[in-house]
Amino acid sequence: MGQEKGKVGPLARRPDNSAFKQQRLPAWSPMLTASTVLPFFYLMALICLTLGVWLLLTVQSTQEKKLDYTEAGTCYLCFEKNMSAADQNCSCTVVFSIEKTFKGDVFFYYGLRNFHQNLRRYMDSRDDAQMVGRNRSLKEPSSYCKPFDKDPAGRPIAPCGAVANSMFNDSFTLTYHGSGRPVRVPLLRKGITWYTDKNVKFRNPRTVNVTLAQAFEGTVKPLYWQKPVYDLDPSDPNNNGFLNDDFIIWMREAAFPNFKKLYGVLNRAQKPFTRGLPAGEYSIDISYNFPVQYFQGRKEVVLTTLTWFGGQNHFLPIAYLVTSSLILLTAVILTVVWMKFGKNGKNMEE
Repeated sequence: MGQEKGKVGPLARRPDNSAFKQQRLPAWSPMLTASTVLPFFYLMALICLTLGVWLLLTVQSTQEKKLDYTEAGTCYLCFEKNMSAADQNCSCTVVFSIEKTFKGDVFFYYGLRNFHQNLRRYMDSRDDAQMVGRNRSLKEPSSYCKPFDKDPAGRPIAPCGAVANSMFNDSFTLTYHGSGRPVRVPLLRKGITWYTDKNVKFRNPRTVNVTLAQAFEGTVKPLYWQKPVYDLDPSDPNNNGFLNDDFIIWMREAAFPNFKKLYGVLNRAQKPFTRGLPAGEYSIDISYNFPVQYFQGRKEVVLTTLTWFGGQNHFLPIAYLVTSSLILLTAVILTVVWMKFGKNGKNMEE
């Protein structure tokens, strides 16, 4: 029976006399007993334990080699030079060995420590309209880029902002010293970005009947760059401008102060790297440009294989194992309490 029309007073606001509004719908109220709760706890502990062990074995199947080169080998000379002349080129070499063959695809990363890309003002210091090649934003950068929007002469900077200005610019050449003469390890340096970044979020200015350098005419390179954006990769004209793979990877900010970013992937088309990275002695020739003294940081390279789960990260397996242990401990405590006080119901107070 619904509420009567035209009635005034408190009864006028009374809800309809329906099962839904009067809360008379049928409901299931389970009785939680030891025979239903305890098996559930043991089952959840078993599931978490199984997942934890499985993920741990998966993570341990990956192979990884980390090398901090900040002051390693002859790089200590460049490290000291960077403190006084960061704008000058410096080269160094670091030697290391791999004890066991890295089978399958091998990924080459560079890493930074204590570099906070997740600061809000740093992350906002960019012009996404400029990144998609809009000519207006190219000549008039966003105010978010300040003070890296224009040079002292008032010319617009492309790309503008603190993120682009601090782009990592060390370069690496990996060499394998096998039984014969040294062999340069081939790395695939293109096609290593996200599809959406390369094809949606980053575009070059229109170059109809003009070169890329002419499209950027009137702009200047960021203050701390050694090359203009249209000449980042002289060996490949298609890998320049805002579509440069290294630039795109750097512009995707990291969430934590210690991070690594992809530099290249092993090209397995050439021998002796068809099966992966063979064991033996290696050297890395480094163009040492990126200064880390100002933020007390460290630089490293990482060689690693990957699985479907990703790289060598133990957080999730350990989280599952810890959760399994806690659930199992809770289940055991509840079982003891039930066995001692509540199995027959005689020792439980009413």
